[in-house]
Amino acid sequence: MVGIDTNVLVRQILQDNEEQAALARALFEGRLDVDNPGHLPLVVLCELTWVLGTAYGYSRQQIVPVLRQVLVTDCLVVERHALAWAALNDYAAGNADYADCLIARINREEGAEFTFTFDRKAAKGEGFRLLTAENLG
Repeated sequence: MVGIDTNVLVRQILQDNEEQAALARALFEGRLDVDNPGHLPLVVLCELTWVLGTAYGYSRQQIVPVLRQVLVTDCLVVERHALAWAALNDYAAGNADYADCLIARINREEGAEFTFTFDRKAAKGEGFRLLTAENLG
């Protein structure tokens, strides 16, 4: 198994830099397979979502299928795969960023009742509470 960084995954997905895309394609097609997969840490999914949305202007509706494809690619092993899927489902249905959805899922899995945040958009989602003086008690 080898680890895959976000920039390699972005080049493979977008094919937007000819030289780097060719190298990423050679890695994915020539070296990675079910028996020798690439490993994706959860932070790579967070970074991928941020890069697609910020640097490339992708909408949530465009990012969701990209993440789904990454999660079903058989030559990749995603850290805490079921958790990554659950966060993707939350992201697809809500307003919070993928990273926020993942944070809430991880906290819930670790036994947290909910996750406090100052992010008003995230606070509308399941698993979050807006941190205010009124709800500290």
